[in-house]
Amino acid sequence: MSSWRGRRHQPWQPRTLPPTIPIVVAGVGDPVELGLIASLARPGGNVTGLSFSVGMDIFGKGLELLREAVPKFRRVAILSNPVNPSHALAITNVKAAAGSLGVQLQLLEAREPNEFDGAFAAMAKERVDALLVVADGMFIFHRARLADLAAKNRVPSMHGVRENVEAGGLMSYGPSTVAAWRRAAFFVDRILKGAKPADLPVEQPTKFELVINLKTAKTLGLDMPASLLARADEVIE
Repeated sequence: MSSWRGRRHQPWQPRTLPPTIPIVVAGVGDPVELGLIASLARPGGNVTGLSFSVGMDIFGKGLELLREAVPKFRRVAILSNPVNPSHALAITNVKAAAGSLGVQLQLLEAREPNEFDGAFAAMAKERVDALLVVADGMFIFHRARLADLAAKNRVPSMHGVRENVEAGGLMSYGPSTVAAWRRAAFFVDRILKGAKPADLPVEQPTKFELVINLKTAKTLGLDMPASLLARADEVIE
């Protein structure tokens, strides 16, 4: 996940972060692969906090769950933000999952909300059966707009955080952002009391939420499988 400040960004280079300022992250896809830390157990620098997942395969899992909800899909769009350095890793994992499921992928990007319309126009042209939105701060901030476009285009969507589903997306699978921010306060407290980020192991989420918006499913004409609803942590009606 990444933050968004309402202007065009340049790609972030994590290894250029100031080496003396303590930084607590609360949702980075893979901080080791991105070069933010040396390892989860021993960060070794000025960055600590929480990883977004226990591995990039969480994004492939999202595609598998979406397949259960829309079993006949053959072509799926992936919406990513190329400014977010985690997304390239996520897409690689989704490609692997798509190959095992026999699904074709349409890769689409949006750096800013004014690029959403073009992305959905491309989905309509290719007649995609479903949409996977890679978790990103900008996508969360503009979740209502994404949900509205998905509804207008009648595209079932899978997201990485529940906030997008509360706004009208179909499903989400991922860790709780609320729990992550609350836990991040623990790291801030430790650092303010003298602990060094290098000595505070980066934590991974221990629980992942499956949230389903049944109202959206009904609007899309989807009959959600009972087995999937039974596994959901929350069903929004």
